[in-house]
Amino acid sequence: MGWRYKAGLFLIGTVVVIWVTSAEVTQDIFTAYKQPFAVTYLGASLMIVYLPVAFLKDWLCRYLERRRSSRTNEVEVGSPLRHKVIEMGLQGTITKKDSEEDFSSHEEDVRPLIGRGREETQTLKHGKEIVTTKQIVLYGLYLAPIWFVTEYLSNAALARTSVASTTVLSSTSGLFTLFIGALLGQDTLNLSKVVAVFVSMAGVVMTTLGKTWAADDSQLNSSLNGQRSLVGDLFGLLSAVSYGLFTVLLKKFAGEEGEGVDVQKLFGYIGLFTLVALWWLVWPLTALGIEPKFTIPHSAKLDEVVLANGFVGSVLSDYFWALSVVWTTPLVATLGMSLTIPLAMVADMMIHGRHYSAIYILGSTQVFAGFVIANISDLFSKKLGL
Repeated sequence: MGWRYKAGLFLIGTVVVIWVTSAEVTQDIFTAYKQPFAVTYLGASLMIVYLPVAFLKDWLCRYLERRRSSRTNEVEVGSPLRHKVIEMGLQGTITKKDSEEDFSSHEEDVRPLIGRGREETQTLKHGKEIVTTKQIVLYGLYLAPIWFVTEYLSNAALARTSVASTTVLSSTSGLFTLFIGALLGQDTLNLSKVVAVFVSMAGVVMTTLGKTWAADDSQLNSSLNGQRSLVGDLFGLLSAVSYGLFTVLLKKFAGEEGEGVDVQKLFGYIGLFTLVALWWLVWPLTALGIEPKFTIPHSAKLDEVVLANGFVGSVLSDYFWALSVVWTTPLVATLGMSLTIPLAMVADMMIHGRHYSAIYILGSTQVFAGFVIANISDLFSKKLGL
């Protein structure tokens, strides 16, 4: 287990806390400003801040590389090895002719030695396929709509159901990650993973059938609340599908260890394409009745909360999550995200006084158990010979 994998696990834990906190804040925002599209569009577009950061980083790296190269050349010119060759050529025990021959022969020995080091450096640089900026732009163009749909469906679910229910349903993305990963050649299916699928899906059905209630639900009509909850559950499940697709494609584009692509640039371009190309979606969503009529926040305080939540809950946490995906595996990252299930339930209990039926709690436990089985499936397969 290398340092990247360990750092990826640490980032997963960090993202879990940020996501649950951001989900609670987002749900509070929707009580005064129920605009899932606006919140999603702002959060995704803010990722454009990574572009200047990435280009500044590239310029700084090139600058430091030039300085190091110049220093290396200076060291090579005055290297002790060259001085030793000259001393050997000037020894008085050999003739001038022999001295010249020895000097030239040793000089030839030195040059390949220095040149070989440079060739090895080039080989190291080109040993792994480095993704060009043009390719990163194309990846950002492909991934931007998928990521926007994922975020919008998640926020739309939060506007219609509890944080815990949204979290449980979104966590089923691990199942879709498995199937999509196998379809695209990024993962393999075995018996233990199939068992994990059925266990988790059974848990999803149980959480959908299970009841939740809170004191702040009394102001809503019960039948209307039930309809809103079902729609919210549907959006949460669709969000899980698009999340699984995005996770697998991100890993596919980034490579095995994520060294082939600059994640900052990739997310920066996702933010750019969201800002420029996806703003018009508010019109069909409003026409279909999925999104309310667009309005801007009515107070400066609400503006600040929406902006801060977009930066921390989307820009920062999504970047950490992307690093955790490319530094570990899509399945491990998704498993880690399932830790949001118990944390979200506790948060809902403490903040909203929400209660859960036994069926709901058991279903949530099964979802989490399914992810655990899927995560250690390779170990089970090796031990049982499946």
